[in-house]
Amino acid sequence: MNILVTGGSGFLGSHVADALTEAGHEVSIFDVRPSPYLSEGQNMIIGDILDQSALERTVDGFDVVYHFAGIADIDECTCKPVDAVKYNILGTVNLLEASRLANIKRFVFGSSAYVYSDSGYFYRSSKQACESFIENYSALFGLKYTCLRYGSLYGTRADERNSIFRLIQQALKDNKVVYRGTGDELREFIHVRDAAEISVNILETEYENQCITLTGNEKMRYHDLLEMIREMIGSHVAIEILPSNRKAHYKITPYNFSPKLGRKMVNNPHIDMGQGLLQCMAELYEKIHQEKMEEGGLLVDRAGQL
Repeated sequence: MNILVTGGSGFLGSHVADALTEAGHEVSIFDVRPSPYLSEGQNMIIGDILDQSALERTVDGFDVVYHFAGIADIDECTCKPVDAVKYNILGTVNLLEASRLANIKRFVFGSSAYVYSDSGYFYRSSKQACESFIENYSALFGLKYTCLRYGSLYGTRADERNSIFRLIQQALKDNKVVYRGTGDELREFIHVRDAAEISVNILETEYENQCITLTGNEKMRYHDLLEMIREMIGSHVAIEILPSNRKAHYKITPYNFSPKLGRKMVNNPHIDMGQGLLQCMAELYEKIHQEKMEEGGLLVDRAGQL
């Protein structure tokens, strides 16, 4: 199929675009900036989801739209509620309208497990609003959709907005990890590659007009994650857990608010948490120490020394 991925230059969108390409689909990426991860055969389209006429021209001729564009960071949405409305809600409605006019066969929306929660503030509200608009477009115009409610993602290509990225970066750069919370916060981390593979599988007809929750196979508390990172990098890494009164993130489960119930999917086989963390560490180490290179699976310097 001919598939458009908005926000395909980013962390999740780029991995989903790659998984779609590997599955044999024709993939185009629509984003405000060129993708540093553009794969062979993928087409790059520079554009803004707030530009309605540009969206309508772009979407015409595609079979499926995957929508990841917008503000994906909870803290940024909290600080910029007007931007959260513009880029998350209005941008989504612009794309829905363009998809309706182009007779798109499936609209796949990158939602969040936070739609169930009373945490997440404006980020959560924007995702709930988008899902409501999507359901309305389906009911009124027959636009088929799938909402993918992603859990706690981690993996390569992440940046400072990702919690595991921040923790590993601190450990590698500062030999210290500072975490704000109790450490008892529970997450079902899912590797972004596993999430991307599931995101392709939902193109089957059984997932039309469904909401799917994507989480990992392993539940882990943050203090265990911190200890795991320290063990993998070295005992010289100090761990500091500081109190926090923020309500932006949930403690044990996002399930509180109850929108349309969704099916839950995990990937089997899946990327083990330890293997996934090692991938993140290797990528970050390369960024921090440009004089290092990867050789034979080991990080070595140009002279071949560890």
